[in-house]
Amino acid sequence: MPDPSPADDRRFVQFAREGVDGAIAWITLDRPERLNAVHMRMRDQLWDLLTLLRDDPTIRVAVFTGAGDRAFSAGADVTEFGTAPSLMAARASRQERDLWGLMANLRIPLIAALHGYAYGAGLELSMYCDLRVAAADTRLALPEVTLGYIPSAGGTQTVARAIGRSDALRMVTTGEPIDAAEALAIGLVHAVVPAADLEATARDWASGLAGLAADALQATKRAVIEGLDLPLAEGLRLERRLGATVERARRSAS
Repeated sequence: MPDPSPADDRRFVQFAREGVDGAIAWITLDRPERLNAVHMRMRDQLWDLLTLLRDDPTIRVAVFTGAGDRAFSAGADVTEFGTAPSLMAARASRQERDLWGLMANLRIPLIAALHGYAYGAGLELSMYCDLRVAAADTRLALPEVTLGYIPSAGGTQTVARAIGRSDALRMVTTGEPIDAAEALAIGLVHAVVPAADLEATARDWASGLAGLAADALQATKRAVIEGLDLPLAEGLRLERRLGATVERARRSAS
């Protein structure tokens, strides 16, 4: 089934809000006929929604899912490769809308609910999430090297930081997929559940996070992520500074 013409208004990323006061955002990659492959229109719609997650203080947690039974996302849409007017135009487009940089810097906790194929940019998107739960049928891979290029959405960096050099090198240099059980064993995902329980598990996780103090939760996430790039002494100072900010806010509110 071909995609609709660019003139139509089809949404390739669905957005919904749940929970108390709509504090939980559900973002669904919705191109199941192409295994939720990420193309430019989907990127543009993701950009708009990630900007909303950044700017709307009433959203406290977000869950990312994939539509259909076959895939979270099979990665970037390879049929668009080389279709930009020029290499410089393609590079400028990426720099103007740094989708992955925007996602990496979101303060709220993010959850990825994976099933089926989580390949390439699909897996890379999930690596910007703080928690990942996988259905038992999930297959995960960074296959770009088998197509003659390298991961371009941060996979060489985010995967290595999550699972270490050895397993990351195996994934990026061979391009071979791993199953959900192995992903759990090496720390690439945090839990594996039956496919029928995937959505409920992600919803339970999101509800738990949304019920916590938002400022403390966001400060804790920031302390971990920013602290990893700092020497230990500076990381500890960051933790103390953030803790003091949260405590002052708590006192002023009481």
